[in-house]
Amino acid sequence: MEKNKILKMKPETKKWLELAKEDYDTAKYNFEGKKYRIAAFLCQQSVEKALKSIMLEKIGKVRQIHDLVELGREVGVRLDILNELKDLTLAYVYSRYPDVIQVNNLKDKASHFLEVCQEILKWVEENL
Repeated sequence: MEKNKILKMKPETKKWLELAKEDYDTAKYNFEGKKYRIAAFLCQQSVEKALKSIMLEKIGKVRQIHDLVELGREVGVRLDILNELKDLTLAYVYSRYPDVIQVNNLKDKASHFLEVCQEILKWVEENL
């Protein structure tokens, strides 16, 4: 991210974005440790915080919701990203409540979420 953008960013926005990046790094660490459920959850958390950082910067407030699709719509993400947010939103549920949704091949799902998360973090930085 350009230094000028960082300097102009609101302090609260910077905090949200830093936490989003930390969650992404922790998701990668857990994935490498074969902790796929927590990696998926942390990807969801990272994206939620990243979207809230851009919301805070552009709108001036953060909504207390977990629906990534709704957050994505509010900040104007591209359609391809919006489609990925549908599946990633569910990670919040099935990573915390294993009796609600059963997921096959969680390793592949978590791997895909890491890619999506990285793409969204990049989009957020480009649009802040």
